[in-house]
Amino acid sequence: MLSLTVLSTSLDPESRSAWLAALTAQQLREAGHRVTHLDLRQTPLGPFDNVQGPGGCYEHPHAQTYHDAVAGADGIFLAAPVYNWGLGSGAKALIELTGSSDAERGLHGAWFDKPVTFLISGGLDQGYLSHGALAFGLMVDFKCVVNPHFVYATSAHWDAPQVPGEWLRERLRRTVERGVDLSERLRGRDYRSVWEI
Repeated sequence: MLSLTVLSTSLDPESRSAWLAALTAQQLREAGHRVTHLDLRQTPLGPFDNVQGPGGCYEHPHAQTYHDAVAGADGIFLAAPVYNWGLGSGAKALIELTGSSDAERGLHGAWFDKPVTFLISGGLDQGYLSHGALAFGLMVDFKCVVNPHFVYATSAHWDAPQVPGEWLRERLRRTVERGVDLSERLRGRDYRSVWEI
């Protein structure tokens, strides 16, 4: 059994990426894994301001919850929407907050060496690689291992709200299984990366 974290980073009340996150959490639980499922709509974070101390982002009531959920996971499933050919700001703000490293301030990024699987919702078929820049940043900055299998779904891939069509249902199932396999293979490594390559 793995400890897996599913992060939904959209603030849209009708978020399709949140639907992907919920379906993923359900599949993981049904497979017997321990799942932490956090949704920025229910467990919000403030804006990232890099301020430690009263009123700063690191003192937000949910900051430690997210840091612990990422740091303690054998693998991460990151659900995000695409806006203007890039991922929504919620994903980036969450990563900036939980990824901050500064020994003098007692901060160590939670993302180092984590397997990450992307669950992306977009408006146009052509945006299917919109998560690429963020994925590359995770690989270079945090030495994450990004699952080459990912979900990119548009509104056409849903039969009804929260009901994936046949193609999406199968794509999600296989992507989650591959994310689990990657997490199993990489679990228990005995090193901890830092910023420097």
